[in-house]
Formats: sequence, C-alpha cells, structure tokens
Amino acid sequence: MNRTPRAAARATSLPSFRPLICALTALGLALAATSLRAQDTAAPATQEAEAQQVITSHGYSYFGNLDYPADFDHFPFANPDAPKGGELVLGASGTFDSMNPYSRKGRSGALTTIQYDQLIQDTEDSVGQYYGVLAERLEYPEDRSWVIFHLRPEATFWDGTPVTAEDVVYSHKLFITQGLPSYAAAVSEMVTGAEALDEHTVKFTFNTELTKRSRIETVGATPVFKKAWFEEDPENRRLDEPRLEVAVGSGPYMLDSYDVNRRIVYKRRDDYWGKDLPFNKGRYNYDRIRVEYFADQTASFEAFKAGEYTFRVESDPRLWATSYDFPRIQEGTVKKEEILDGSPPNPTGFIFNLARPQLQDKRVREAIAMAFNFEWTNESLRYGLYAPRSSFVEGTHVEAEALPEGAELEFLQSLGDVVPEEMLTEEVWTMHESDPSDLLGRRTLRQAMGLLNEAGWEVGQDGLARNAEGQTLRLRMIIPSNIDSTVEAMHETYVQNLRGIGVDASYTKIDPAQFTLRERDRDYDMIYSTRYGAFLSTGGGLSQMYGSREAEFSLFNPAGLASPLVDAIIRASFEATTQEETDVALKALDRALRYEFFIVPDGYIADHWVAYYDMYEHADIPPYDLGYLSLWWVNPDKAQALKDTGVLN
Repeated sequence: MNRTPRAAARATSLPSFRPLICALTALGLALAATSLRAQDTAAPATQEAEAQQVITSHGYSYFGNLDYPADFDHFPFANPDAPKGGELVLGASGTFDSMNPYSRKGRSGALTTIQYDQLIQDTEDSVGQYYGVLAERLEYPEDRSWVIFHLRPEATFWDGTPVTAEDVVYSHKLFITQGLPSYAAAVSEMVTGAEALDEHTVKFTFNTELTKRSRIETVGATPVFKKAWFEEDPENRRLDEPRLEVAVGSGPYMLDSYDVNRRIVYKRRDDYWGKDLPFNKGRYNYDRIRVEYFADQTASFEAFKAGEYTFRVESDPRLWATSYDFPRIQEGTVKKEEILDGSPPNPTGFIFNLARPQLQDKRVREAIAMAFNFEWTNESLRYGLYAPRSSFVEGTHVEAEALPEGAELEFLQSLGDVVPEEMLTEEVWTMHESDPSDLLGRRTLRQAMGLLNEAGWEVGQDGLARNAEGQTLRLRMIIPSNIDSTVEAMHETYVQNLRGIGVDASYTKIDPAQFTLRERDRDYDMIYSTRYGAFLSTGGGLSQMYGSREAEFSLFNPAGLASPLVDAIIRASFEATTQEETDVALKALDRALRYEFFIVPDGYIADHWVAYYDMYEHADIPPYDLGYLSLWWVNPDKAQALKDTGVLN
C-alpha cells in the first residue's frame, strides 16, 4: 500500500470539526483510486453488456485491484477484540443551530454524519479503495456505464425497518434536488438514471460522454436516509434547510440528546445491524460520544485540563509547546502523544478571492505573499514546529519539481496553447524564504513594492499604495471569534507587514455564525482557509475544488479559481489509463495550481498532536486517519480507576 512521507496540516483545531468538509467526504467526492493488488471475481458478460466483461466484486477500485479479498475477516489496523463501552468526550468551540450537515444554511452540530451508512466506504490505509457496507456486492461493466449494488437484506434503520433500494434512490435524488449546489450540478450531469430493480437491488446509469472517473464511488458513498421519514413532512424536512430534527439513518450511532450551543450526545446502537461486518469489526467501540461546546479555544483548553472532556486533538502550536505541562500531564493522568500522520498536507493558508478587481493581477498577489514571513511566524508564534510548504501535494511522489521533463513535459506539451510558455521554461513556483529575525526585511520590502509598482500601484507619502484612479489597495480579512490564538496572531503580524508595503489591510473578528455566512457568500478579499484538499489520484473532487464550472458557487473553492489551464489538466487526468499516466497528470496539476497562485501557504505539521485521559487505547494507527472516533476504545479498568480517584465523575 502506498504511504506518503508527509503529513496533513492541522490549521484549525479539532473542535470546529469542519462539518461541510465531512459532508463532502460522506458524499463520495474523495479523490479516487491508487494502491493496487488482487481483485476477486469476474462474471461472464450479460445480455446488457454482451461486448464486455461484467465485474462482480465485494468492493471497488478504479484500477480494479483491492488489498483485501472477499473473505477478509477484519482490517489489520482494527482490534476485533476491543472492549465495547465507555464514553468519548470531545470539546468544540463556537455555536450550532442545526443538526443537518448537508445544507449551506445554518451552522451544523459536530459529528452529525456518523449516523448514516453508505453503500461502500473507503479505508484508512489506502486511497481510492472502497468496500461494501450497505452493499454486499456490486457489479459493473468495464466501461463503467452502469453499476448495480446488491444491498444486504439484514440492513435496518434505527426504527427496525429495512434499508431498501427505494431508500437509496430517494437519497440520491434528494442530494441532486436539494444538496450542495456544486455536488448537485456535477452529479446530476454524471448520473442519467437511478432505479430500484427490486427491494435490495439498485442500479445507476451514467453519462458515457463524461469521464469514467468517480462515477461508482460517488453514488456508492452517498449517505442513505429513510425515504418515508422525509415524505412524512416534506415542507419541513428538507436537505437544503437547517433543522434540529435528525433524519433517520442506519448508522452505528444515533442522536441521544442535545442542548443548543452546549452539548450533543450520540449513543451506540446495541442493535446496529452492521456491527459484525468485516469492515466494522473493531470499530464503533464507545457506548456514547459526547461533544461539549465552549465559547472559545481558551475556555475549551481550560475545560480539558479540568476533565470536562477527555480527548483533545491539538492544533495550536503555542499550546502544544508551552501548556501541556499541567499537573495531570505530570502525574500521568493525561497522556500526550505525537502520532505520525501519513496523509499529504492539506494546502491551507491565506486564500485570495480572485473575483476582487484589485487581486486580478498576479503580481499584486505575489507582492501580498511576499509580506508573509513564514520563518518568523514559525519561530515566534509556532515554536518552530511547522515545516514550509509550496506544493499542493508536498512531499509525495506527485509533487512538481524544478522544470518539467520527461513524461510530464510531454503531457504539458500535448495540451497545446492553454499551457503558458513560462510553465515549460521556468522552475515551479516555491514559497519565498524570509529572515526569521526580521519580520519585514528590507529585501522583502523592496521586492514586494517593486511588484506593486509594476502592477500600477504606487505608494504615496501616506504610506498607502494607490492605482491611477486614486484607490487604495484594499485587503479585508475575516476570522471567527473562536479561532486559535496563534492563527489570530498570524493575522495581526501579516496585516502589519502588508501595511508596511503599502497595502490597505485589516482583519475583523466576527462571531462564528456570521463568519460561516460570509465565508459561504465569499464576502472577503482574503481568508484563512482549510477548504482545499491534497490529491493522490484524480476524480470528481478535483473539479469540485479546482474546476471552473462550479467556481462561482462551490463551497470548496474559496478562491473562485476558474482556470482553463487547470481545467484542461483535470480533464486529461480523467483519461489516464494507468497509475503512471495518472501520476504524470497530477504532477502537472500541482505545477499549474502553483502557477495560478491563489494561496499563500502557511506550512504544515507532520504529526497528529493528541492528549487524552489515560483510559483510551488503540491498535496500530493507519496512515490516512487518526481513527479516534471509530478505532480507539476505552479500557474499563483504567476508566474506573480515574473515577475512583476522583479525576473524572
């Protein structure tokens, strides 16, 4: 299995939970298909596809290979003997006013997606490999023009009613008609038909004029709801509206209780139909998962120290470096771990709103980037714990380097005039290096102001850059009031540097609900964001994040990037017939995204930083997920000892 050497940035803390990103993952827009070994069986051609083989399998991978055979018992990173019981208590900051994570409106509560099963689900130790959950098997022709899922007859919703093919079809159509606009637009064009062949068999047909990539995994990884629940009250039970009433699902956990802006409690289903599936053995070990809400990160950390919640994934380097020496750490009651994260780092950082007129010229964006001193920020605010990042796939085998050559050069040349000449003749963009001892060095100042002058912005006696019409180079940023203190300090110093080169820069702190609304409406000039994702293979998710078609409204493209160059590379990547061809296209994509220059990267950390009360245990951590929600468990003896000594109630 492929394992990447670098790790994901932890730019925001666990408590935000990034509900819309989780929703995107749940909708099957993962970046599909790498890692290869043996698949199970191939059925003879049917009357419907006489000219080609129909593949029958317990799972799916675009290149036709799965690491685990049909008769696998459990995943090696899961402990099938893990004890069931206990409680996972997490902390969150901010507010929530909805339990529907699939709407653009409102601010959804944490972890709402854990209540829903999917037909197939990806694994934590591979990219693009999916195994059956609701579906016991699937069949599809070589051209992926259709797919048939055979549901497990034992699958049931919380109320004991069976999960049927009609529920699958209804859920699919619900996302098409009421789902996130970027998803609905892409999938409605991809899928030409969805029908229940019988109670436990559902068939999807696809638009054969579009790419074969992401077809099967997209429809297969869509959450499944109970059709009858929505139809009982269609006016108030909509997917595109916030609501506190929870749609009926079939997942391992269901909502137990909530207190708006204070806590959410989920309980494990004793009668969960799928608990003995090979995919699920060793998973879902807590009896309850509770999320406690706090006003901000400071209050949240103090609550953790006091035992008000018991598991914390840290994202603030200042806290990690200076504050994890409190008495319960020293006495061993609370454990602190750094666990290697094998995922490629997310391309986090300061994102330009490319729709803003003052940011149209790339020289302006480059000048603004020059004012960000990563080295000073890392040493002064992040205790040297971050590494610099330039690539969208930093440290992986598809990271673009130096000049394009060999197969990558041939690939770029095959795209024609859409590829700028300088992309072929100039080395790939890399983040500038600044002086860590000087927040805004003279060399940086000269270079940045030179770029602004070239772009028509001259700095006057008042220290502000103006264009020929006398307008200042305005740059407004927003941050939520519950953001990490380190990230806020980054904004303060960045604004200071920007004003030093003549930019009329400022940032405003607003409450989380208002921030969510303005973020969705792109009411900002620049925003610190974790919305973009890294990629190890191609698929529909690339278009969701980086494509032009959905650029105006996609929640996952906060820059509004709309580049014919990027579009051409993504389209060409869909046509790759081997992993090697795919890798070449992805390397070219990394080069093109860096050429377009719409993110000022802020670096990354290579580990998960976790602290928890000494009652949680885990097996080997898989490379692509910490797995604390589903793969860890509570040691009952340790939990009782913490209660006996009064550490926990």
